[in-house]
Amino acid sequence: MAQDNITDQDIAGLVRRVADANAALIHGDIDGYLRLIRHAEDYTLMSPFGGAPTRGFDLSPDRLAAIGRFFKGGTAKIEVVETYRSGDLAVLVVIERQRVAVADLPEQDWSLRVTLVFRRDGTGWLLAHRHADGLVNGIGVARAAEIARGEKAS
Repeated sequence: MAQDNITDQDIAGLVRRVADANAALIHGDIDGYLRLIRHAEDYTLMSPFGGAPTRGFDLSPDRLAAIGRFFKGGTAKIEVVETYRSGDLAVLVVIERQRVAVADLPEQDWSLRVTLVFRRDGTGWLLAHRHADGLVNGIGVARAAEIARGEKAS
């Protein structure tokens, strides 16, 4: 049953939790991230790298180790664009302003536009959906069309 009583304090706490979790993740601290963010069983991810949305969060040791190795450190802060709440749902629309070293790439601007959908359950918040893209700086229609067609940059 929806409680419909998500307060400003609840949202502020959720934003802090997301910021702390993001900081842990970009340093490869997957355990720290998972202490702060619980994923719903029906979690969906629309990755900043595109492709088909994924369902569920793979908690296998191999997958968690791979995530931890992917992120090599950097700095990050969360810029809140907007928040929404209804019933037991909270939506955070943010820009993750970050300079991060990932995979084999040097540290660089890796800011993302992100939408996070959280659902409250009896024990706290569950992340139900994350949609992220790297289009913080914007692109033109021709480049967007190339991406939509799956073409490499010209």
